[in-house]
Amino acid sequence: MTSSQTSSQLKVSKTDLGSRRITSIQKLRWISIALALIGFADSIYLSWLKLTNGTAACANIGDCEAVNNSPYAEIAGIPIAILGAGAYLAMVFFLVIEPRAEFWRENSSVIVFGLSLAGVLYSAYLTYVEVAILHAICPYCVISAILLVALLGISVVRLLRDDEIES
Repeated sequence: MTSSQTSSQLKVSKTDLGSRRITSIQKLRWISIALALIGFADSIYLSWLKLTNGTAACANIGDCEAVNNSPYAEIAGIPIAILGAGAYLAMVFFLVIEPRAEFWRENSSVIVFGLSLAGVLYSAYLTYVEVAILHAICPYCVISAILLVALLGISVVRLLRDDEIES
C-alpha cells in the first residue's frame, strides 16, 4: 500500500466519521421528537383529567388524584399539565423545523435544551412537593420527569456534537 492510498483512506475515514456523527445527531433528533410526543400525550391526559375532574388510570400505583387536585397542580388557575403540554409541543415544533433553515439548524437544539432544562428544574420542584408536602406520587408526573431528564440529556449530547461538527 502506498502512502497516497493510505492518505486517501484516512480522508474517507474522516468523511465517514463526519457523516456518521450527522446521522447519529439526526437519530437523536428523532428520538427527541418521539420522547416529546410521549410527554405531550402524558400532559394532555393529565390536563383532561384536571379539566374534567376525572379519575386517573393509576392501577393503585401512587395517588394521582391527590397530586392532580392539589393547589400545586395549577399556576394562576392554569393547570400545570397544560403548561407542560405547551412545552412539549414547543419542543416538537423546534425539533421538526430544525432542518428547514439555517437559523433553526443553529438554534433549535439550544432552544430545546433551554425548554428541557426549565422542565427538569420545575419537575424537580414538583417531585419535592409530591414527596415532602403531599406525600403522594403521580406515576404520570414521574413519567414526565423521566422524559424531561432524557430530553435534557439528549439535548446536551446534541449540543456537544454540534460543536464537534463545526470544529
